[in-house]
Amino acid sequence: MVGGLVLPQPQHQAATPRTAAPAPALEQAPCCATVSARPVRGLDEVRKAHARNVKLGLDRSPPHLRPLLAACALGEWPGSMEYAAAIFATLDEPEAFDYNTLMRGHVVGGRDPAAALRLYVDMLNDGVEPDGYTFPFVLKACAQLAALRQGRQLQGHAVKLGFLEHDEHAQNSLISFYGKCGEPELARRAFEQMEAGERTAASWSALLAAYTKAGRWADCLESFGAMARNGWRPDESSMVSALSACAHLGAYDVGRSVHCALLRNTMTLNTFMETSLVDMYAKCGCIEKATAVFDSMDGKKNEWTYSAMVSGLALHGDGRKALQVFDAMIREGHQPDEAVYVGVLNACSRSGLLEEGLRCFDRMRLERKVAPNAQHYGCMVDLMARAGRLDEARALIGSMPTGPTDTAWRSLLNACRIHGDIELAERALRELARLGGAVNAGDYIILADMHARAENWDEAAALRTEAVERGLAQAPGFSAVEVHGEMHRFTSQDRSHRRTADIYEMLHQMEWQLRFEGYKPDTSEVALDADDEEKRSAVAAHSQKLALAFGLLSTPEGTPVRVVTNLRMSKECHAYSALISEIFGREVVVRDRNRFHRFRRGTCSCGNYW
Repeated sequence: MVGGLVLPQPQHQAATPRTAAPAPALEQAPCCATVSARPVRGLDEVRKAHARNVKLGLDRSPPHLRPLLAACALGEWPGSMEYAAAIFATLDEPEAFDYNTLMRGHVVGGRDPAAALRLYVDMLNDGVEPDGYTFPFVLKACAQLAALRQGRQLQGHAVKLGFLEHDEHAQNSLISFYGKCGEPELARRAFEQMEAGERTAASWSALLAAYTKAGRWADCLESFGAMARNGWRPDESSMVSALSACAHLGAYDVGRSVHCALLRNTMTLNTFMETSLVDMYAKCGCIEKATAVFDSMDGKKNEWTYSAMVSGLALHGDGRKALQVFDAMIREGHQPDEAVYVGVLNACSRSGLLEEGLRCFDRMRLERKVAPNAQHYGCMVDLMARAGRLDEARALIGSMPTGPTDTAWRSLLNACRIHGDIELAERALRELARLGGAVNAGDYIILADMHARAENWDEAAALRTEAVERGLAQAPGFSAVEVHGEMHRFTSQDRSHRRTADIYEMLHQMEWQLRFEGYKPDTSEVALDADDEEKRSAVAAHSQKLALAFGLLSTPEGTPVRVVTNLRMSKECHAYSALISEIFGREVVVRDRNRFHRFRRGTCSCGNYW
């Protein structure tokens, strides 16, 4: 079994470290028969060429069968790999090149990576020593299988044979292997063990992909900047990783710079790159640019592109436009998948389009024959509960074929907070607790805050105590703002920033000007048993206000201020941001943990429905 792969000791060990080899010869192997220079166009032609070799007595000679072996191993015809294995079995003394060819065939497109590893063991048992091109293929097989233990064995074997020193192909494959196995620290270690002169654009790209796989977006952008500072021109893969990181961090300026670099360095952007741009601009709060990129993709849109656009519009609460894009997708003959329907239903939920969402759900099940999964039911629960139909939402949870999920109960709990139904919220929390590990500290805090607003202080305190006793730690709330390509993060009452004095002075000026407009802090959502003065102090230096103050202080007049927070937008911060956008004449874009709020001239794009 591959799961129990134990590599035998090599019969020969390299006396001195290998030097980097030229591009793999396998890339140059002609896919044609020995007796014909014409490219092979199908398995039947391979069989005919093989038969001619048999007639000429060349059917057991590796040099003469290698083109046929490569043609079959790298071909995509039905049965081509089986025929390649049959050719390989006839070789009298296969060499590393022949093993490499068959291994490569097994890992192309993830055909049978386990077979590649078994072939590697056979290679060692037959006394054939690997060469510099063997390890990239077997490490790729381990990456496809997420076989971390076997990959580490292979790393040790490669070190013993001297192939990981000064061999960029093997080193890059090792970085990629660790990244795909979800081990970014090991990928970084492998990267740092390379000498600076040995690193290539592919080395950086593999490291960025490792951080992207692990969701370490800040590390990804930091490494992307280091790559540029070291004089490397990012390749397409690196830019896709950077765009993904920008999308998750809300780093609009960096994302726009990557877009400019793409336009400078690429004649034509492919569908994958443009889809990444749509996703990045939408998640960075610039839905107009996402739409512009989307509209320019005439004839190049695919299901992923439409899904990115629909999901982006859902984030911005533009359900009507999301439905229009979805209808255009249907008209152009694209088959909507499960992911697209999640985006459409989310868009309906965030825009309060109850009837449209119900119709879409029915069409998905009855017309398109797409079986609803837990995500779809969660969207429907959220849609109905937000619209105030709490009893129907609760009934839907009970009828879910997949069984009740934490997402569905949490959606109901959030809606109970909006509509003030403490009794149903308590039931939702009990159901979440019954699901075992599904409940989190935030669930307890929602119900505790509801009791606090009702001045049930004992119940609120008991819920917070229970969360602590259960070992449920709440992630600290923060808000971040991008200034000159750098993300500046703040927590509530934060005084750690190097410009703290300026920020608090700006905060004082902002509130002073707002009071002239009749502003009074809304402390109704402050879950403290305290007097009004203490509550006002608690909301005065909220993390979102600090980020907004620093953004106004540090960005050119007239430009938007973009804030990202892991908190749900409170009524106080919502009213505050709306007034700031009017008084200071600045657009304020806030991405909270659920959606975007875009404030212009005192009004928000959410229409006060969030």
